[in-house]
Amino acid sequence: MLEHLPRNAVLIADRAYDSKAFRDALAEREITACIPSSRTRKIPIPHDERLYRKRNAVERFFARLKDFRRIAMRYDRCPNSFFAAVIIAAITIAFL
Repeated sequence: MLEHLPRNAVLIADRAYDSKAFRDALAEREITACIPSSRTRKIPIPHDERLYRKRNAVERFFARLKDFRRIAMRYDRCPNSFFAAVIIAAITIAFL
């Protein structure tokens, strides 16, 4: 998953991804991690609160995308048809 991310990028993730191994893998690829520390961590690692709030907009978008039954159930077998349905649903979400 990490090999597709560009260098000097910022990865915003939730607490489930707060592990030393994952953070080390991000540091090797020079990717900045915006991950809140898990509650079990004795010394919390700081993160950018303002940047982390933007993750919520992405989560809400995917939740609304799943409201479209055609996409949630993946009726289209052809990848191009499925991608077209996702694009149409995204445009509908953006302009409603």
